[in-house]
Amino acid sequence: MSLYSRVGRPRPGGGSRTELVIWYLMRVTGLLLFVLALSHFLILHVLYDPADQTSAWIAQIRWSSVFWRVFDWSLLMTVLFHAFLGVRTVVSDYSRGAVRRLAVGGLSILAAILFALGTVVVLTLPVIPKG
Repeated sequence: MSLYSRVGRPRPGGGSRTELVIWYLMRVTGLLLFVLALSHFLILHVLYDPADQTSAWIAQIRWSSVFWRVFDWSLLMTVLFHAFLGVRTVVSDYSRGAVRRLAVGGLSILAAILFALGTVVVLTLPVIPKG
């Protein structure tokens, strides 16, 4: 037995380029999630006082900045993308044939709907003027 055991899903081999791309995307989005979530936590719980963060503060200060909208959209999209890749992997591991195709197709449609809804929400939330 090796001193170091393999943990996690091994890198796909063979001719399936799609599976290899998804394997790498899971690792990249996981790393990106770590950075974005840690940044989100540090900014909202260390740099700003959580006691001052009311809905008015979020609407007037946070959402009035393009940076915050892009940051929050990036975090949301990365979470959704990583989650759907993970569920797709689980479905692929535990189903075969038509059931797999139907489940992955349904997941893809649901993912597209949630990506669109998330983008619309972030882009259309009104900015309340300061005052």
